[in-house]
Amino acid sequence: MNQRTSEVFSLLADYVRSPSLRHMREQRSLAKLALEIVTKLDQDSSVWRKWEGPRDKVLASAIDCWIPKDDMLAFLNGLPGPALTMTDLEQRMKAMIEEEYLGDPEPKLEAECLAIYQAEKEAGTEVPAIIGRISDYVGAQWQRLRDEERAETERRSEEARLERERRLLSYADCPWTQIKGSKFFYCRKNGRVFQLKRNSDKSLTLYRVQEVDDAASGDMIGRYRSRGDASKVVAKAAYEPEPFR
Repeated sequence: MNQRTSEVFSLLADYVRSPSLRHMREQRSLAKLALEIVTKLDQDSSVWRKWEGPRDKVLASAIDCWIPKDDMLAFLNGLPGPALTMTDLEQRMKAMIEEEYLGDPEPKLEAECLAIYQAEKEAGTEVPAIIGRISDYVGAQWQRLRDEERAETERRSEEARLERERRLLSYADCPWTQIKGSKFFYCRKNGRVFQLKRNSDKSLTLYRVQEVDDAASGDMIGRYRSRGDASKVVAKAAYEPEPFR
């Protein structure tokens, strides 16, 4: 028998040592045996030959924890298996991130993670425990970072809206914007003001108005499915002759 066949034979031999025929025929027991066989064969067919035993599991748990690579390499080389080089470590981390879709380290948390690592290392905490603590910390910080990003996006969006509003009210051409307190969208093109009102069926009605005022009446131009469709009409209407007022 070759090595792969021998390994499957060994798993089967262990399985049939059970004194209970009922246990051997049980679906859950057979499923567990099938999983053991597939897992063993998958491990043997992996192109990453040095990552046997717990090495892969440890590195996967530390992938987003900013553990210093020199210390990570030293710890992994203390586990069973052939000696790893820094290239082995870096390329395995890259494969985990790009091919196995494990999350890469968050740059905004690097300094905080390294500070935790250094404090725990000086206290004598072993590496798996440090990884566990930093992993918990990183998980707790994700929501904070997302909230900060959302707040920053909203701040920039409001700044852009205020700039459009300023341009609109100062008689400068500007794209569609909704000034504070208004129910409608306005834009100014070639010095002319256009208004968009949303209808109950979610379509939009476009008007040519004389001023930015929800109460002002205007000339209806048409109904459109989207703001983009209305913008195409505005691009032409803004330069067409208007009736004398």
